Amino acid sequence: MDKLRLLFFLMTLSVLSFAQVTGVTISGIVKDKMIKTGLPYVNIVVKTEKEAAFVSGTITDEEGRFSVANIKPGNYKLEISIAGYHSDNQALFIGSLSEFLEIPTIELEPALSQDETKIEEVVVTSSKKNELSNALDKKTYSLADNISQSGGSVLQSMQNLPGVTVQDGKVQLRGNDKVTVLIDGKQTALTGFGSQSGLDNIPASAIDKIEIINNPSSKYDANGNAGIINIIMKKNKQNGWNGKIGFTYGTGSYWVRKENLPTIRPQYTITPKINPSVSLNYRKNKVNIFFQADDLYTQTLNKNEFVTRTYDDGTIINSQLKRNRNTNYLTTKAGIDWNIDAQNTLTVSGLYGSEKIIDRGDQPFFNGDFSQRLRLWQFLEDELKTTVMGTASYQHKFKEAGHLLNVGFNYTFHREDEKYFYDNYLPNSTGTDAFKLLSDEQVYDFNVDYVKPLKYGRIETGIKLRNRNIPTNMNFIPGTNSVLDANAGGWATYKELIPAVYGNYIFENEKWEAELGVRLEYVRVQYDVNPNHPTYKSDSYNYTQPFPNLRLAYKLNDHNKLSIFYNRRVDRPNEVDIRIFPKYDDAEIIKVGNPQLRPQFTNSIELGHKYNWDNGYLYSALYHRFANGTITRISSIVPESTLIYAVFQNAGKSYNSGLEMIWNQKVSKVYSFNINGNIYRNQINAFSVENLYPQPTVFSAGRETAISGNIKLNNIFKLSKDLNAQVTAVYLAPDIIPQGRIGSRFSMDLGIKKSIQSGKGELFLNATDLLNTMVIRKKIQGNGFSYTNDDYYETQVVRLGYNYKF
Repeated sequence: MDKLRLLFFLMTLSVLSFAQVTGVTISGIVKDKMIKTGLPYVNIVVKTEKEAAFVSGTITDEEGRFSVANIKPGNYKLEISIAGYHSDNQALFIGSLSEFLEIPTIELEPALSQDETKIEEVVVTSSKKNELSNALDKKTYSLADNISQSGGSVLQSMQNLPGVTVQDGKVQLRGNDKVTVLIDGKQTALTGFGSQSGLDNIPASAIDKIEIINNPSSKYDANGNAGIINIIMKKNKQNGWNGKIGFTYGTGSYWVRKENLPTIRPQYTITPKINPSVSLNYRKNKVNIFFQADDLYTQTLNKNEFVTRTYDDGTIINSQLKRNRNTNYLTTKAGIDWNIDAQNTLTVSGLYGSEKIIDRGDQPFFNGDFSQRLRLWQFLEDELKTTVMGTASYQHKFKEAGHLLNVGFNYTFHREDEKYFYDNYLPNSTGTDAFKLLSDEQVYDFNVDYVKPLKYGRIETGIKLRNRNIPTNMNFIPGTNSVLDANAGGWATYKELIPAVYGNYIFENEKWEAELGVRLEYVRVQYDVNPNHPTYKSDSYNYTQPFPNLRLAYKLNDHNKLSIFYNRRVDRPNEVDIRIFPKYDDAEIIKVGNPQLRPQFTNSIELGHKYNWDNGYLYSALYHRFANGTITRISSIVPESTLIYAVFQNAGKSYNSGLEMIWNQKVSKVYSFNINGNIYRNQINAFSVENLYPQPTVFSAGRETAISGNIKLNNIFKLSKDLNAQVTAVYLAPDIIPQGRIGSRFSMDLGIKKSIQSGKGELFLNATDLLNTMVIRKKIQGNGFSYTNDDYYETQVVRLGYNYKF
């Protein structure tokens, strides 16, 4: 009850603001109507409609072309005049869907005398630009505004974003973790191709802003039915030398929240977090050189689960899984932009990432009354993940502003070098299992994108080709009384080929906004398996599928807008989802992939309403998603054993429906707030599947439904010109998970930022999970067993940091 009172109290506080969208550039050409040649030195003036006030202006070049930048959305009049010609007046509507608008060719008729040259006014209406979903498809957040999570990882920073929740180390949008994460608009091995991984280790200091795209257009890959999160890395383009250096130090896990079971090694406390960062940029004439390096070292109580398992025969087993983790993640990025001339730019960049993880863990098992230790399992995991990425991109700017041709090539090499050592202490024996896994992933991406601005929108089209190859080798050395079979190792190779083509048309006038697109993808996946594997054989699949998208909005008036979205997307199994090599999740829960897993196709629709006023807005969205071939992990036990095997399966049909609301309000110069609420209903229809590994086991489940939701309160205080503060509170309601339920969760974050050294320096202090209330509680029901799980992992961290810009 106290938590709920605190939650409602915080509803009087504020939030991260949506990033402002820059102005629009209009362009065109003026010609002589008689001889059809371009007219130089023509005056182009943009004026407001009602006051006829000057907004901006320019003159045409020698070819008769003009370009006027930074015009805010609204309705204007365009005046075109030059001595010796009749003046021309045009109604000019500037929308918010396109950064560039191309005015159709303007033809001026020669005048018989200067007296005949006159300017006429046009009556137009006003349209106001505001912060949320102006582009219909995405919301953009600057991490500089996220004071309460500064100095942490990207995953931690995302926890404060409206519409985003984090569960089991994965990002969810509207209660769904089928999210595709991009880096600078591209899928990379840093975050997984078509999936999400490693977000908890990427330093937030390397990131400029984050885009959340709930309803992606056809120009994006079709993967990820819940939507896309695009992480945009920092890159400065100021003239001369400039850059930024920073350092953050923090500590977490200040005390033991729940005492260890007997005979277990101590859990981490007072864990350090260290994050130095540097960003350098040199720009002169046609060349821009950039370099960035960020290192994030952390010690973390990564997991501290207390589990009680109950079997149908009445057996009860109590255990604790504690994992102390050391992580060092280094990312460096360097490159050069070469502006060959006014129309052509070449960018070449490289990225290197190194992620070193060492886990030391313990898991004792006791009987029902804790009077006897049945087993002690201790482990050491040593993982090194290395990513090397090279990118070359060429951009040709046509003479019309915003008329672009982009050509890009991207190569990624990603190596996973993982070693595992597990000591198994039984009452009468001791054994050690040893694994070594080596996986080398190579990805080639080639894309061509074309953009043509129109007076009322734009056309986008392009092609993309991806070739991906992942050979994996597992060497398994079983110890005494090993629970895994001696044939668990071997080799397997994943091959993926995806050519795609897309087309997109965006239209906007004073009342209507629309986007219609389709992406056609061909996918061929081949998974070759060691022929000696006792269970799995080589498998493959391919398909050619269209993925359409539709977005339509109608402006009722200056303050109200209705929108509707439709999307068809796919979630293809990742290589790790079908990987045949078993891996310990804990000593008696073993995860293994399934080469027979197939893609999950999802259709989604959404109806939204936006109401805005001078100091705020309210956005509401009703959404419904229905999926076929739902991918989920199914746990089952092998007869005459207590081992649980968790295998991904296609579980049939599932549904997700809900209501999301975002209320943003500036109360005063000192205080503003943002409240984001989401309530949804999840349903998984009845299904029956067969887990083949290590021996065939049929699992059946009835229909499961649950109503859940979350509320997020972000509050920002501008206490003075140089001092800002942020308070964030998050409540997550109980929800269903595969074969069970997860309990409610609550946390609160606090941050303070002070500008010093005439704005060049910045100090910040923040605390995550300030009240130390975040505990993950689960209840799982399987065939022949059930268990409860309470995870007291580290959530409370205090950080102090300093940044300096030069």
